[in-house]
Amino acid sequence: MSDIDGVGMPDGWQRLWAPHRLEYLRGENRPLDGNEVECPFCRIPTLGDEEGLIVHRGVSAYVVMNLYPYNPGHLLVCAYRHVADLTDLTMEERHEITDLTAHAMKTLRKVSKADGINLGMNQGAISGAGVAEHIHQHIVPRWSGDANFMPIIGKTKVLPQLLTTTREELAAAW
Repeated sequence: MSDIDGVGMPDGWQRLWAPHRLEYLRGENRPLDGNEVECPFCRIPTLGDEEGLIVHRGVSAYVVMNLYPYNPGHLLVCAYRHVADLTDLTMEERHEITDLTAHAMKTLRKVSKADGINLGMNQGAISGAGVAEHIHQHIVPRWSGDANFMPIIGKTKVLPQLLTTTREELAAAW
């Protein structure tokens, strides 16, 4: 950690470096303009559950651990079909995504004792969707005090459990 600013002058701030985030920001696992990466949400269902971090497979949608979680247990509900917008889904797909979201909320509360849950579906890159071409619902468990100085000042999340372990616990409780 350093308290020296860009020109070598002390600024009173401590820094916690997280250089692994740069790969994601540059487009790792994301089909961005000019990036030849296959859509991750189309690729994941072709993998085994453990390898793909899949918690549950439904008829038209599946539940998967987020590789870049905001909090431990951050899940995504993804349509199998490669469509971008909620209005592009069939009624059956919309209903299954909603049903899987509700079941994921119950499972997260049971397994991780989440005090609250954030739901989010960013429609379009301008709204913040990292993979805007493939619709997905975020389910982020929350606990009292989970927004401490680390993400606010350090731009870093502390995740106390491996994704594979969290996936095993959630899949078993599903």
